[in-house]
Amino acid sequence: MKKSKTLDQLQEGQILVFGGNRTLTVSSDLAKQFRSGDSIYIVGSTEEVLHIPAAERQIAEQSVDRAEEAFAGLASAPDQSISAFYSGFADRLADESIWARIQEINESDVEKAQQRNRSTTRLIADEKLRTGMIDGLRGWIDAPSRRGQLLETVSHDTWAAHLMGDALGIVGFVFEGRPNVLADATGVLRGGNAVVFRIGSDALQTARGIMAEALTPALLKAGLPAGSVSLVESSAHAAGWALFSDPRLSLAVARGSGPAVATLGSLAQQAGVPVSLHGTGGAWMMTTHHTRAAAFEAAVTQSLDRKVCNTLNVCCVPRAQAKALIPSLLSGLAEAGKRLGQKYKLHVVEDDVDAVPPQLFETEILVRRAEGDVAEMQAEKLPIEKLGHEWEWEQTPEISLKIVDSLEESVALFNRYSPQFVACLVSDDLEEQKSFYESVNAPFVGDGYSRWVDGQFALNRPELGLSNWEGGRLFGRGGILSGDTVFTVRTRATGTA
Repeated sequence: MKKSKTLDQLQEGQILVFGGNRTLTVSSDLAKQFRSGDSIYIVGSTEEVLHIPAAERQIAEQSVDRAEEAFAGLASAPDQSISAFYSGFADRLADESIWARIQEINESDVEKAQQRNRSTTRLIADEKLRTGMIDGLRGWIDAPSRRGQLLETVSHDTWAAHLMGDALGIVGFVFEGRPNVLADATGVLRGGNAVVFRIGSDALQTARGIMAEALTPALLKAGLPAGSVSLVESSAHAAGWALFSDPRLSLAVARGSGPAVATLGSLAQQAGVPVSLHGTGGAWMMTTHHTRAAAFEAAVTQSLDRKVCNTLNVCCVPRAQAKALIPSLLSGLAEAGKRLGQKYKLHVVEDDVDAVPPQLFETEILVRRAEGDVAEMQAEKLPIEKLGHEWEWEQTPEISLKIVDSLEESVALFNRYSPQFVACLVSDDLEEQKSFYESVNAPFVGDGYSRWVDGQFALNRPELGLSNWEGGRLFGRGGILSGDTVFTVRTRATGTA
């Protein structure tokens, strides 16, 4: 077999082999765009051909270069210096003059996103976002580190093997347009890891502002290497692809839309990099004849305060209890909408439309979308195949409804159609709860509202993301990825001399 050569050009119609026995052909556009030094990757699951220009790869590689150098320096950085970084970062965000400058930059990002009809609910750097970032950073100041921690000792007659926690390495992040992810991502420093992140175009200028005004000055004042936290200076998707295909990463973390996250995860896995993927979400809520109407109504309302990955997305109601529970569902939806100054939107599986008042399908309301208020019918029919679709609403709560014959059917539907993420059963029967937990294929299982699925709220630690089981159960960790779960284990022997 001849030695491989560097790909300098592509020709229209050229055959690309992937997956062992599958092929794709080069399109005219790709052939024209490709230049010497560029790279292409094929994502087998979607048959995407990804083009990474040399310039975008260079930007990503330079960021990883800085992190690689910083990681070596972090090995000798004391825990006190890392704590000082978190304290300094939080203090600078709490400074009114610094925050005012960050908000001014953010306002420009928000305006540009609105002009492109992009969602801005998670982009706005308001006081709630600021407080969340500060609280998260302060939570890491005194948090324990796995680095240097003795996890286990196995003693022998004359010697011992010690399992020690240690830093994992360089963690790569690709996030959607959410400025607060900068504070989230720095959680990996607690264990001596370096981080490289690429943020979406909507929030890139805000990210640069936070880096310049708060994050980097806090690093330098604490005596930590500046490259400990590195921003990929590009909003191009190709820069994120290049980052995740760099084998120097020890872990790749992606948060965003389902298809984009799947693509990034595939790239990292092809490069031999472990992944933690946080994409498609949406919680499911089940009910039975042991469900109290008032408890169900409250759970619905509390699960719809805003749109995030653990927001209620699908409700399953038993046919025999529909007359008793549907009014509670609609009342809970109405209250959730009222608290946001909106109505609500309901999608009903086609065979179940008789379970809800017919006027809902004839009532026109204004639904707040990313592009503004849109006139739509308050209820619409939904094909069963779309039951797991995640509704990305702005201010108008939006869910799907399925009428079922039993709890077993609810679980079967969840296991088939959902992203296998959050499953809640509102029931006073303990045996039902036990059976539900054992049969539903979800990493997060609750007995009421869904919004408890949050690392900072549930575990008192800032989260880096929430993983579903859509791509299979997670190896050796829970669905909440946090800074203190990013570590490796080394084995050290004593007494062998």
